[in-house]
Amino acid sequence: MRITRMLGVALLALGVAAGPAVADDEPKPASAPAQAGTSFRTATEIDQGRTATADGSAGDYLYWSFPADAGQRPTVRATVKLPKGHAAETWQLDVYDGLRRRQACQWGAQTRTAAADAGSMELACVLRTVRAWSEPWANDPLPGTYYVRLTAVGLPTGDRGLPVGAEVRVDAKDMGGAAAVDGRLGEPLVPGSATAAAEAEEDGSAAVLSSIEPEDGWASGWWSDRWVWTAMGGVLAALAGIGGYALTRGSGRPARVPPSA
Repeated sequence: MRITRMLGVALLALGVAAGPAVADDEPKPASAPAQAGTSFRTATEIDQGRTATADGSAGDYLYWSFPADAGQRPTVRATVKLPKGHAAETWQLDVYDGLRRRQACQWGAQTRTAAADAGSMELACVLRTVRAWSEPWANDPLPGTYYVRLTAVGLPTGDRGLPVGAEVRVDAKDMGGAAAVDGRLGEPLVPGSATAAAEAEEDGSAAVLSSIEPEDGWASGWWSDRWVWTAMGGVLAALAGIGGYALTRGSGRPARVPPSA
């Protein structure tokens, strides 16, 4: 009975430890812009989980930007709506981090060729999991702003300038404590933050770094479910110690002393 009561207390403690890991599932309003930028500086900001659309011309560079935090594995999908009467076209989807380093795709058709007169084509890029911290020489994805660039490569001369449409959607999967690392960045890689801070220091105003950030703000490795597993390990170790003591302490009666000769 005593061990059962202790087990109940331990399970209650585990529930308290796991409490902070439960996220607020209530969705927040997100924008779905109907345009794209033409460079890194003019990239249109989009939110995760929403589809952005844009109209352009074949041969244009279309840019969007989105936030990605530590522990997330972003997936970028793009659909290109092609004009009638076009020749075979090759389109490419590239993703860059806040330092404008091109990030490799783990999976997905990043470059595809559409047959002549095809109505549309789809591209996809699944990035590596964003790390909270990395060595300066590494090319690991880090928390901050990411850029999506969509364009046609090797475009036939006759197709240049033809109207095209594009749809881009960014989703992210939370990889949990398996992707957690020791250490974190001082600030997420949001371009323009250093410039904004310097300008604010000069004129005494508040620095506005960027209007784009994850739904729950920047975590940068502060919390992961490794805390829960660590607490569970400590509780299980305590239970093992208590159980071992209960099994080995005996009945509590003094040992019988043999009569003296």
